[in-house]
Amino acid sequence: MQAEIDSLLNQAKAGMDKALARLSDELNNVRTGKASPQMVNGVMVDYYGTMTPISQVANVGTADARTITIQPWEKSLIPAIEKSIFEANLGLTPQNDGEMVRLIVPPLTEDRRKDMVKRTKALGEDAKVAIRNFRQKAMDGIKKSVKNGYPEDAGKKMEHNAQEMTNAFGKRVDEILGAKEKEIMKV
Repeated sequence: MQAEIDSLLNQAKAGMDKALARLSDELNNVRTGKASPQMVNGVMVDYYGTMTPISQVANVGTADARTITIQPWEKSLIPAIEKSIFEANLGLTPQNDGEMVRLIVPPLTEDRRKDMVKRTKALGEDAKVAIRNFRQKAMDGIKKSVKNGYPEDAGKKMEHNAQEMTNAFGKRVDEILGAKEKEIMKV
C-alpha cells in the first residue's frame, strides 16, 4: 500500500511539473516589448495544402531587440507567411523585402503593459488551479487507502507531504510571475 501512495505523490509531482512547464511556455508567448522568436511559435503556415508551424518552413530569429526576422526556405512562401501572421492576430505587421519577412515589435504603452500583467496573473492562476487539482487527486487516493487499511497517522503524514509539495509549487508559480511582471513593466 505504501508503494501505491508513493506512486500517487509521484504522479502529482509530475503533473505539477507539467503545469509549471505549461505556464512557462505560455508566458514565453506574452509580449514584453522585446522581440522574441517564441512570439510566432503558434503561427501556422499553409505549406502546399498542409498547415505547418512557421519554424518548420523558415528560420525565425531576432535581428535586434525590436525586430523578428523570418527567412523562409522557399521564397514562394513569403506571401503565405505574411497571410498567416495577419490571421494569427499578433498585433504585428509583416514587412517583406523579397528575401525575408520582418516583424517590428512596437514598444508597449503603460496601459498595454498593465493588461499584459493581468493576463500573466490569469495564466498563473490557471497553473495554480491545475496544481491544486493534482493535489486533490493525491489526497483522494490517500484517503481511499486509509479506508482500505493503511495506517491513519501515516496517511495524515502523506497528506501533509502532498500539501507541502503543493505549497512549494505555488511559491514557484509566484516567483515566475514576479519575474515576468518585472520584465513586462521594464521600459
